[in-house]
Amino acid sequence: MTNLKTELKWAAIFILMGLIWMLLEKSFGLHDEHISKHAIYTNLVAIPSIAIYVFALLDKRKKFYDGKMTYLQGVYCGLIITLFVTILTPVSQYITSMYITPDYFSNAITYAVESAQMNQEDAAAYFNMENYIYQSVIFAPIVGTITSLIVAVFTKNKKG
Repeated sequence: MTNLKTELKWAAIFILMGLIWMLLEKSFGLHDEHISKHAIYTNLVAIPSIAIYVFALLDKRKKFYDGKMTYLQGVYCGLIITLFVTILTPVSQYITSMYITPDYFSNAITYAVESAQMNQEDAAAYFNMENYIYQSVIFAPIVGTITSLIVAVFTKNKKG
């Protein structure tokens, strides 16, 4: 487990960043009065998410691989972070839904129905904690894998 300490640390940082992001979205009204803009602005979370992977792989390269890291070592590190993030995601979603923004689902349902994007039944089936946990457990490994594959290209270093 010692050699996975870096990955676990950065996965925890990633989850913490996600919770802070939710607090920011909530404080800017994207979960209630400005919910119509939520789908646009929530995608900006990709910027700090990718940055965390970059910092994580650079940290691993520096502290574990003595400044030398191959592409495959970088990918492996990113995939381990992704695994930890995927495992922690349901807890993060629970904290978000229960404590940070408990009214988000009802607000999203109301908005989706009032803006004629969905009917009441479909909106209720989509905007709920169970579905969001399911989606995040599917989404996290897919996006984490893609991010790892790309970031490892830029963080590899055979020179040291």
